[in-house]
Formats: sequence, C-alpha cells, structure tokens
Amino acid sequence: MKLALVIGAGPAGLMAAEEMADAGLAVMVAEAKPTIGRKLLMAGKSGLNLTKDEPLEDFLAAYGEATPHLSPMLAEFGPCEVRRWAEDLGQKVFTGSSGRVFPEVMKASPLLRNWRARLIEKGVTFHMRWRWRGFADSGLAFDTPEGARILSPSATVLALGGASWPRLGSDGAWAEWLAEKGVPITPFKPANMGFVVNWSRHMEGHFGRPVKNVALIAGGVRVRGEFVISKRGIEGGGVYAVSRALREGASLTLDLLPDVSEEEAEARLSHPQGKESLSNTLRKRLRLDPVKIALMRESMHPLPTGPALAALAKALPVPLAGPYPLAEAISTAGGIAFRGVDSGLGIRALPRIFAAGEMLDWEAPTGGYLLTACLSTGRWAGRAAARSPW
Repeated sequence: MKLALVIGAGPAGLMAAEEMADAGLAVMVAEAKPTIGRKLLMAGKSGLNLTKDEPLEDFLAAYGEATPHLSPMLAEFGPCEVRRWAEDLGQKVFTGSSGRVFPEVMKASPLLRNWRARLIEKGVTFHMRWRWRGFADSGLAFDTPEGARILSPSATVLALGGASWPRLGSDGAWAEWLAEKGVPITPFKPANMGFVVNWSRHMEGHFGRPVKNVALIAGGVRVRGEFVISKRGIEGGGVYAVSRALREGASLTLDLLPDVSEEEAEARLSHPQGKESLSNTLRKRLRLDPVKIALMRESMHPLPTGPALAALAKALPVPLAGPYPLAEAISTAGGIAFRGVDSGLGIRALPRIFAAGEMLDWEAPTGGYLLTACLSTGRWAGRAAARSPW
C-alpha cells in the first residue's frame, strides 16, 4: 500500500491524517516532539476554546482578507461541525455567554487522548521525535531517534504550524526550505500578542491585575473586553482582539466607562469635590477600581479636573513600545501565500504536497477562530491529498 505522510501532529495534521485514513490510505504521522498536540494542550490550560457559536457570515468575517480562500472549507466544517466532532470524541460541549464553545471538562487532554486512540484504530501510525530537515534529492529528510531517514511518500500534508511558541514545535524553519523550492512565502508577523509598555514605578503594585469591563479602540476597531497589566506591558483577550491594528501602527485608547456617556461622566464629576481625594472621587462617582485609576495617573500627572477628567476616562491613551516577540505570540500572520496553493491546498511548486493550518497565510482573533480554521484546512487538505493522482 502506498504511503501517505503527515508532518506535524497538531490539530490540522491530525485532521488530515484522519481524512486520509478514512479514504483507505496507509497514513504515517511524523512529529518532532515526544507527544502530539502540544500547542493544543497549552491552549487547553485556559479552557480550550473550540469554536464560536455565531452566524456563519459573522464567523467568516473574522478572517479578513483570507475569507474568500477559507470560506469553502469553513462552510463544510465550521462551528456546528466542530461541535459535533468534539462530541463524537466523547466531549460534551457548552456555549458561554460570549458565544465561545468549550468542552465541559475545560481541557484538551481527554479529547486529544480519544482522538489519538481513534486514529490508531484506523491504522494511523505515529513516529515521534521525527524532525523534518527539508528536502533531499530522493524525498523528505528526517532526523529520527534511529538516525537520518529519507521518505518518498505518494502524498504529503505539511502541518507544521506557524512561527510562534517554538518550544511547542512551531518554529517556522520550513519557510526557508519551501521558499528555496519556489513557494511564495509571506514574512511572519506576530498575531494575537501582547504589547510592551514602559511603565513607571507607579504601576509596579498593579502587575498581574486584570483590567475588566473596558473598551479598547485601535484603528477604527472598538472591542469590549479585558486584559492584564504585566511587568512588560499589556496582554489578554481584549488586547489580542485589536492586536492587528496595533501591529500595523494604530494607537490604543481605552474607554474605562463603556456603559457611561462622556456627558454623564461630566455630570457625575460636576459636584464640588470638597475634602474628598481625587482617587475617592473617581472611585465613588465613576466607580473606577484602583487599577483603572492607576492607568489614568500613569497617562497624565497631575490629573485634570472637570470635563477634561471625564474625557480622559473615556479616551485614555496607552503608549505602546511595540509588540511582544514573535515567539511569544499566540499565533502568526504570514506563511504560504494562497497564490502558492491550488483549490485543494496542494502546493503548486511541489506536486503531491499539501499544506494546512497556520502554515497558510491567514490570521484571526482568538475566540475559537484559530482552532476551527486549523481543523477545517487540515480536513480539506487531507481529503484533497486522498483524491490526488497517485
């Protein structure tokens, strides 16, 4: 039986392997790390957001300029299908108030364990600590525990991830090897990352504290969310939602009172302050907590009074000093340009080799979009590889 090879045992690679096994192929998965799904397990530490329950049109819009390319794949395997897939693996799911979908157990390990067992039952073999080293004259070169190996599979799906979190297996080394073969590569950029802020000593007592119930505004995008003050800067879901605009040069402002108009804030501050401290005034009249008050003082000292104080609370500038490094981003932008693949995600310059997941040049915010697209593109590439002429 001819060999079908998957390089990379993340969600995209495992989905491709299952599709090819279901088509009756002998499937081998080569993974550089000792265990499968390491980035998925890391995501599971915060609850494993599988997908998002919202109209497909809204879901697709999250992928920006990549939407036309991903739409056919996500139409076949989108949020509804992800839910059923998880449940077929024995994982009951629930939808949170934000529309995000999670396993009831709130972790990835049971799902991953059941998925691996199902793949083994279908005949998929796993070869751990097999690190792909690029192309050899006669095939694909690997470093393995038994020494150097060269494979010449009949079909290959590459699912090596982007260039974030290299310690979990996604180091982006493949980009150079593919570029040498004529594959168009868009340079990597961090996505869904935190940003550096050069805090004064005044903020030290607030490191690690969340900033809740704010609106973040950047580049015309306004997002309701929360984030965390860290020693290095700001990070968390609210920041990730506007990270692309910030990466592209937009400034960041915070609305600390997203449910209160500026006029109402002015009215609350218009009464004489008397002997009350300004901090107490902000706490009692605007109901700002200490971390929000600290952010205001960090922005302007001394703080203004009257209408200017209300305006500051509604549009607080946060001076950023650049994004966190690529290796620390949750995901990456860049990778194989869509012009370099055909409708089945086959790489045009490399016959019988397909690509899936974060290797492709798309990005999306956190909230279930990342994992859904990885699963969907893996499924699509696996099916196309199984149909390809052998």
